Amino acid sequence: MAERGSLVSRLGYADDARLVILSCDDLGSCHGATVGVYQAMRKGSATCASIMMPAPWAHFASEMYAGDDIGVHLTLNAEHPSYRWGPLTHAPSLLSGEGGFPRSVDDLWEHADSTEVLRECRAQIERAIAWGIDVTHLAPHLTSITLRPEFFDVYVELAYEFKLPIRLPSTISAKAAGFPFRQLAEDEGIVFPDHFDHDWRTGSRERVFGAIASLQPGVTEIHVQPAIDTPEVRALGEVAEGWIDDLALATSAELRDALQASGAVLIGYRELRDAMRAK
Repeated sequence: MAERGSLVSRLGYADDARLVILSCDDLGSCHGATVGVYQAMRKGSATCASIMMPAPWAHFASEMYAGDDIGVHLTLNAEHPSYRWGPLTHAPSLLSGEGGFPRSVDDLWEHADSTEVLRECRAQIERAIAWGIDVTHLAPHLTSITLRPEFFDVYVELAYEFKLPIRLPSTISAKAAGFPFRQLAEDEGIVFPDHFDHDWRTGSRERVFGAIASLQPGVTEIHVQPAIDTPEVRALGEVAEGWIDDLALATSAELRDALQASGAVLIGYRELRDAMRAK
């Protein structure tokens, strides 16, 4: 793996610089999340987001798009008990018994065919481009294609094909994953942040401030999942409380002040994409 600081150097900063990508997940998943994500970017400290192309509100999200830093949230799961979505392509192996994508990653891994995974994920990227989004990166939903070797090959192939940086966890070792996923991506010239805390628990306030307080040199991605407070969002269950608080957090002076006090420089994935394509 390249030495720490090499990515920030390619971005034009000193090797000891601390750069932060504050990213929003699940754009397009529902109306409340879509509005919340755009508010977090346009009125708050968030710098980018990723869109779930198979989700019901993806087209609405594309209509709200105004050149924002948006990647594709490669989606092969529909985790909510009463809220379903499914593949864009004909992909029988990616369906659950109750309709739509499987709820869990383990269920997906039990029967997903890698050829259908590749076709579906490529279709999601191509649809985002067709709908006018200048795609800046790829980020898998629920890490469904990150930690399974045959699906990670799909991830790397698409990143290479579309010349896009990717999200990779930094708190999971190659030994724990069972294969050197970060090294494999780097060997193909694919760019990814130096640090990304792999934690999907709803509600991000404690985690975000903890990450800011312990920033290391390099590029650190910190993710939030903002949503506005609506009956639609509340109907998705107790997880909604965390999403609503994420929007309050992302648009707060407290977060802005913490980032400023840390000395961090806020960037998005577009900078990583441009550096990757320049090479």
